[in-house]
Amino acid sequence: MSFPTSKQHGYLPVPNIEDTVDSPRPRSDLEAPPKYSYFEDVEEQEYDTVRPRKRAETWKTTLAVGLLVAAAMYALVSGLRGALGGSGCHGRKSGLPIHYTLPSGDRIPSVALGVWRAEKGKVGEAVKTALKAGYRHIDGAWIYGNEAEVGAALRESGIPREDIWLTSKLWNAFHAPEDIEPVVDESLSKLGTNYLDLYLIHWPVAFKKDTAFEIDWDLTNDPYPTWQKLEELVEKGKLRNIGISNFNIRRIQNLTANPLKIKPAVNQVELSYWNPQPELLNWSKENGLLLEAYSPLGSAERVKESLNIPIVKGIAKELGITPAQVYISWHVQRGTIVLPKSVTPSRVEENFQITRLPQRHFDQLEEAAQSHKPERSVDPSKRWGIDIWN
Repeated sequence: MSFPTSKQHGYLPVPNIEDTVDSPRPRSDLEAPPKYSYFEDVEEQEYDTVRPRKRAETWKTTLAVGLLVAAAMYALVSGLRGALGGSGCHGRKSGLPIHYTLPSGDRIPSVALGVWRAEKGKVGEAVKTALKAGYRHIDGAWIYGNEAEVGAALRESGIPREDIWLTSKLWNAFHAPEDIEPVVDESLSKLGTNYLDLYLIHWPVAFKKDTAFEIDWDLTNDPYPTWQKLEELVEKGKLRNIGISNFNIRRIQNLTANPLKIKPAVNQVELSYWNPQPELLNWSKENGLLLEAYSPLGSAERVKESLNIPIVKGIAKELGITPAQVYISWHVQRGTIVLPKSVTPSRVEENFQITRLPQRHFDQLEEAAQSHKPERSVDPSKRWGIDIWN
């Protein structure tokens, strides 16, 4: 599939997907699509049992329900108008934020489509489905190997570039300052844009050039030279905001102890029922660092188990939503950005429909998530030969 050379909706020409080959640079199996069947297969089975089923209704019941809903909506809108002095509500009707404001003043959407592990040939359709459903935040990375397909889908969407938030990430092999701009340019070219809204240091680990996983201890222990180059690319206009990913408190403090021109805007980490990280969450709020939650349902390997947690199924049943929507709503209500991922159209659309949980349900889920020993789903420490979390 090819495109004209002129700009379209603010996008630049992107490479033909058919002509795009995987980079010869080493990639990590951690980031690759799983060899087992994609977890959507599990989701489909589970959602058949946990999704609220429609009941047969008489016309009288339907009319009564319709009148009640109309009355409730009128009361809600009237109440909001009164509380806001007639101005529009800044957030979803559910009461959860649709975006957060970063130190730069840019507004980042609170729910994103994550494209990690999205299979080639499917991710483009998932992106287009997400944009049609209302998503305006796509979270990707160079290492995922699907940026050209994402870029083609963005261009075909017809949605102006300035209306979409694009995130990419710096892989471990490119932490050396001289390697950063070329790989940023590669991502920009594949995505068909001349800037990224957010660019993250993917892991607090640097690899030596032209090796698979050999640690560059100097840049791992001192990420400041890497950060300085990212600051330079912000000044050039190629990056709008910069941040970090998979950094714990010690590693954050190790970076921010330097005289930074720009502080990290976000920290993208694993957050789920299995690994809620309340200490990091609270510390981040106290220090003005926004968290993004990846693997919010507990990763592909544990999504089936996550959706069958009794307390979550109970909340979902009482509220008339799905267990996945309970989790995604919980993450946003905790004050984080959430990155659900799926290539199944119905799941993509469903994951975008969030609602504020009643406080007692929110507290129940928070307590349940913290009642067990935390378990990480993503931890390459042994494979890379480094204790990432200490």
